[in-house]
Amino acid sequence: MDGKAVLSVIVDTAGQPHNIMFLRPLGTDLDKFALQIAAADRFKPGTRDGVPVVVGESLEVNIQACVEQVKNDTGKKTYILRLRSLPVQKLGTLPQSPEDAAFVSSDPNRKDFDNAAVSRIRAGSGITAPIVLNFPGAEFSDEARRAKYQGVCMLSMIVDAHGIPQNLRVIRKLDYGLSEKAIEAVNKYRFKPAMKDGRPVPVMIDVEVNFHLY
Repeated sequence: MDGKAVLSVIVDTAGQPHNIMFLRPLGTDLDKFALQIAAADRFKPGTRDGVPVVVGESLEVNIQACVEQVKNDTGKKTYILRLRSLPVQKLGTLPQSPEDAAFVSSDPNRKDFDNAAVSRIRAGSGITAPIVLNFPGAEFSDEARRAKYQGVCMLSMIVDAHGIPQNLRVIRKLDYGLSEKAIEAVNKYRFKPAMKDGRPVPVMIDVEVNFHLY
């Protein structure tokens, strides 16, 4: 599995990245690799008149990985992604520099919100909705196609501060494996995250996945 993801980052005066978001995601598990790589980076900070300043940058991350079969603690076969080589990174200029931003943690694995907090954010004001960047269509299962079964599956999920779906739950179920197909597709969605006061924030949203035979 090879691919190139393009992220936006804000580099502070100490050279640490913040507010890591996707500009061009891949829509695969390589996106999570790209987030981890960007979060671990340390940069030479930008300067103005010899003084360090905060700078917004685009970060292109080229990843070469492979899928490897391993056994877990119970002896069951599972699959993991492993890097085949060191990732190649390239900094560039953002299409539009941020005028104002509040820093958030650069750790993509941070879990600093619970369902109650997300619900309050969802109902609050002054928050821009997440913008979808990548939304692959869901595939029909063979069983549903043979049965000519169709409908709408509704999912609830959290779009985290990096624009990746988390905590997917089925609200309106479909049979013949279509709910599982909906989850599989929505897991690949990528967003520009919701923003509040110049800061990316997690929000809870509902998504409808339509299955129609034509």
